[in-house]
Amino acid sequence: MAKTLNPNKPLVAHHNRPFTSPIASMIVSVIALVWTIPTMGLVITSFRDKESILSTGWWTSFTNPSFTLANYREVLFTGGGALGSQGMIPFAVNSLAITIPAVVLSVGFGLMAAYALAWIPFRFSDHVFYGLFALQGVPLQLSLLPLLTFFASGVQLFGHQIIPPLGIVGTLTAVWFPHVMFGMPLVVYLLHNFVSALPRELMEAARVDGANHFEVFRRIVLPLSLPAIASIAIFQFLWIWNDLLVGLVFAGGTDDVAPLTLHLSNLGGTFGSKWENLAPAALFSIIIPLIVFFSLQRYFVRGLLAGSVKA
Repeated sequence: MAKTLNPNKPLVAHHNRPFTSPIASMIVSVIALVWTIPTMGLVITSFRDKESILSTGWWTSFTNPSFTLANYREVLFTGGGALGSQGMIPFAVNSLAITIPAVVLSVGFGLMAAYALAWIPFRFSDHVFYGLFALQGVPLQLSLLPLLTFFASGVQLFGHQIIPPLGIVGTLTAVWFPHVMFGMPLVVYLLHNFVSALPRELMEAARVDGANHFEVFRRIVLPLSLPAIASIAIFQFLWIWNDLLVGLVFAGGTDDVAPLTLHLSNLGGTFGSKWENLAPAALFSIIIPLIVFFSLQRYFVRGLLAGSVKA
């Protein structure tokens, strides 16, 4: 006997229902809670006085709350006793003066190189791309001393001066160059994957209309690449902002060029005896990266997926 369908029962396939697991939700919640505990401890510690920090843990503030703004006043305006009477604001300005130009130069030149390697046919273009990709395996530490010698003394060959000394050690330019040079291989590789996935018909139509490579790059490639540019710019900004090694080597040890990370390394005092300075300083140092991330977050996920699937 044939089975009749109940007209009052909706025809909904069980496999189309979204899968929700209470266990998975609980695991994700626990991981998120554990992940935020150190940050919460950092925030609470930044508002505690030195005696409380050295004698009790930050979690005791829930039962015996005692907070002060003296740590922030000392770190931001008097330097925390680390580097004279200079506060953190000038070093934050130095970090911005280092990070923003380095990000703009590395991403800008990287996008140009990615377009050239993807859409301008020339001999050995594949070899150039593979060579740039292989440069990611060169350790940064191997290049610091030769690059510093090149900035300070130029290049000499058999006693003859081939390239004169640049004389930029201890300036912002000396810090820009290493960040741009070491960031270019990864930037070119990631942007090449996106630019090469752009529709060929769009490029050919622009070329038929008489557009040269510069016009194609400015009017087509650059606007369509904004999600990828934003996501890579976030990574570059975080890497350069948090860098200590390049700033320590090429800044020349002067406060006029020293980045914020170099100042943070001196705030701990001898044998890390000034914990009351580190917490507010570290919290202050992550504010600007958070602003950058949340300002560009709408492009972030789109940029991560950019170029992964071709139409």
